[in-house]
Amino acid sequence: MTTQESSEKCPNDEFDVPWKDILEAYFPEFLEFFLPVAYNGIDWTRGFEFLDKELSRITRESQIGDRRMDKLVKVWRCDGVELWVLIHIEIQGDRKPNFELGMYVYQYRAFDLYQVPVVGLAILADEEVGWRPTEFRYDLWGTKQSYQFTAVKLLDYPEAGLEKSSNPFAIVTLAHLHAKRTKHRTQDRYQAKWKLTRKLYQSGFTRQQVIDLFRFIDWVLHLPEELDDQLRMEIVAFEENQKMPYVSSIERIGIRIGKQIGEQIGEQRGEQRGEQKGEQKGGAKMLTRQLQRRFGTVPDWVSEKVAKAELSSLEEWGLRFVDAQSLEDVFSSRG
Repeated sequence: MTTQESSEKCPNDEFDVPWKDILEAYFPEFLEFFLPVAYNGIDWTRGFEFLDKELSRITRESQIGDRRMDKLVKVWRCDGVELWVLIHIEIQGDRKPNFELGMYVYQYRAFDLYQVPVVGLAILADEEVGWRPTEFRYDLWGTKQSYQFTAVKLLDYPEAGLEKSSNPFAIVTLAHLHAKRTKHRTQDRYQAKWKLTRKLYQSGFTRQQVIDLFRFIDWVLHLPEELDDQLRMEIVAFEENQKMPYVSSIERIGIRIGKQIGEQIGEQRGEQRGEQKGEQKGGAKMLTRQLQRRFGTVPDWVSEKVAKAELSSLEEWGLRFVDAQSLEDVFSSRG
């Protein structure tokens, strides 16, 4: 596989959903990586809570930009004091007007409504090197107002350091940076995605962490269908050699992605039947691909069975596929 530039562009990248999912799944690791001083000052034995209802109240009347990637989290300091952490991840690559004002307004509203200290953290995942907002301030006729917050720029993280880190968000950051750098270079993206996937098995992650991190990698480093098929064959062979069937439960991930695609199609059309059809089609297509890679040519009876199956059956067959030694193992009736 060469790494020269390809005239074929990678599919459009969408980062909001995977960032939100991985942050919610691994919030302590998120803070440990991006704001260690906060991580070390929190009593994690008391847990934490995502305050979606409170955040909605704070932001619903605001006209300050797109705040889809805000999260508000309740934690407790080691001395027992409750505080909230306001996180904003700026995904896109353009300078945002009034960004500092937005950070100030939301922390002020949170404190005004709930009288709880708020820690502000902005993750700048854009590509503009010189844009580094960290403070909102004004000074007029003796009246001064200043609000400082922590801003972390993903571009500042050297790749060598990320490669050595065992924190899941080192992988997340690497994947995001590779996605930005390889947007128009499919072969380079293929190599980056394959390297990151192999690294998952070498970093001491649990099985669930490997699956969750692969979902992030798979989403942000999206490939054209032909290269995606090739990569998945490499993964299956690699896992069989390593005897670590983690991501080869990829067919279940694929079915979930197929369901998400179907939901989007159905929502856009406003048709429940369209949604169900899209979910089934996406799941059937992914399961068929996995069967072909594992067992070779798929008989007509299998293709017909999968094409006509309900989603519940596709999910059940996907679970059986992980340990199946034959097509019969996947589709056999079980009492």
